[in-house]
Amino acid sequence: MKCKDIFLYLSLLLGISSAYTQVSPDCVNAIPICSNTPVNGGTVGLGVDDFNGVLVSGCLEETLLGTIESNSAWYHFRTGASGQLGFNIGFDTMEDWDFALYKTSDCANLGDPIRCNFYDNQDEDAFIGIGEDPTGQSGNVQYEDWLPVESGEDYYLLINNFSNQNSGFSIQFSGNIFVTNPYDALDCSIINNLLGPPITSCENEVVVLDATTTMAIDYDWFEDNGNGFQPISGVQGPTLQVTTSGMYRVNVIMPSNNNLISDVQVYFSSMPVTYPISDDASCSGSSTYDLSQKDIEVLGSQNVTEFLVSYYNSLADAMIGTNVLPKNYITGYGAQTIYSRVSSIGNPQCFDASQQFQLINLETPIMDFETEVYLCDASSDITIGEMIPPNSNYTYSWDSGESTSSISVSQAGSYMVTVTNNQGTLSCSNSKIIVVTQSITPRITDMIIDDLQTNNTVTVMVNVTEDIEYQMDNGAFQSENTFTDVLPGAHRITVNDINGCGIVTEQIVVVGFPKFFTPNGDGKNDLWHIQGISNLENPVVFIYNRFGKLLKQLNKTDVGWNGSFINKELPSSDYWFKLTYIDATGQRTQAKYINNHFSLKR
Repeated sequence: MKCKDIFLYLSLLLGISSAYTQVSPDCVNAIPICSNTPVNGGTVGLGVDDFNGVLVSGCLEETLLGTIESNSAWYHFRTGASGQLGFNIGFDTMEDWDFALYKTSDCANLGDPIRCNFYDNQDEDAFIGIGEDPTGQSGNVQYEDWLPVESGEDYYLLINNFSNQNSGFSIQFSGNIFVTNPYDALDCSIINNLLGPPITSCENEVVVLDATTTMAIDYDWFEDNGNGFQPISGVQGPTLQVTTSGMYRVNVIMPSNNNLISDVQVYFSSMPVTYPISDDASCSGSSTYDLSQKDIEVLGSQNVTEFLVSYYNSLADAMIGTNVLPKNYITGYGAQTIYSRVSSIGNPQCFDASQQFQLINLETPIMDFETEVYLCDASSDITIGEMIPPNSNYTYSWDSGESTSSISVSQAGSYMVTVTNNQGTLSCSNSKIIVVTQSITPRITDMIIDDLQTNNTVTVMVNVTEDIEYQMDNGAFQSENTFTDVLPGAHRITVNDINGCGIVTEQIVVVGFPKFFTPNGDGKNDLWHIQGISNLENPVVFIYNRFGKLLKQLNKTDVGWNGSFINKELPSSDYWFKLTYIDATGQRTQAKYINNHFSLKR
């Protein structure tokens, strides 16, 4: 808020009757107010209908009573300077208030309001008005734009309680004209009274009432603290020093016995104290800091309903109450000094701005470790968390009770760790949950090799189906367990657990062979041999009968088996074979996963 707040207030402590003397339900009797006039009131009824049956005035609409006004208060003020003007109407957060401001000097010709607000108070804000919410609450829809004014302009302000339930209100004027013209921003000449308008001051200060009148013979002073006016003994001069709240009266004795009587109200607001405030951290990753969380420290034991806490970027701003920071303060980098101001709601000129605190932008811990971890069935435990702490200021707290940066776990489950970055008495924390899942080491259980096809295929069967990838030779890993277009010959199949729980490799041979042959001399299918072994090193095929007797041994240069043993034709039957070759390690090995059964037919 770019202004110096001037709070015009009449304390309800002085009694309902005196408070309500500052309320007029009708425009024609609007209460004149100026820069040092305390204003507070509770509204009861609407008096006469100032709008003569019209149901809309600017934003104001018909109320529950069928008129624009329901419980109204009218005030009149005149500007004494040029600049920017606003005001804040304070009230109970559970109540619904509206206002309209008319630029006119004639209640009979109000025209349309130049500022107007008819919103309900569903958000339970404490202020409505023109300018900015003095609490720093941004987004209050019950605020209208600042009003540019020139000196000598007359305005009439209507404040209306919509809900018919109210505990009173107060008016606080604001704007830069109270910075440039703190004593005459509003013209007090509209108030015709010897002792002047009502006065607000701070406790422990002295208010001097001056009734000096030419040709006066004597002065009698009286005070009313709720029991009627009582004489003040020992004071006969034209001035009176006042230190307590109350109504004061002077009787000016004139020579012609045409005495002058003048009354004035004086109210002393409590003097606030700003209590020491602890430094705090604004953690990285959070773009705003809620300043209101420091209010309880600033106020101490003081009543929150009597004082307003606000925050500023400089001591100069705090001293004059300008540029108030929003409660959701956008933080910057590094350390910032935030100044606090506690103002009396009765009179914001009664304030204390003696305390400040450091708001330090502290780094939220960086948690750069895996949050999904797999416990392999072949392992008894696994280490989770941060293996090497990245910052010596970090402390760790696990939900299992440990305080080290990493822990060893032997069971699947969820483990939460909170990491705190400590800088002196300040800290910022971050938490993560690490999920540990049991993972089974893969094992090849079978391979289905479809050969003698246009496109040879190999299907790999394993004991698990999830989180597995497959590779043939030096090709890329794939999620599918079937390889197509496989060339005849030896191949290496690799199965990998992507969770890091093992890798297994096996050699296979893709070859083709007839499922049957007919050695009858017709020139068709007379010989049986394995096809595709030319790609193998030193392959040997062994053929057996069903009883396991070796019948024939073939190498890759042989033309094939003719179905005889020692020049004797063997009968139609099923026969078996096995294939061996020299593998990449130089060892003779038997080819696995080959369907080694074929038939001889005669």
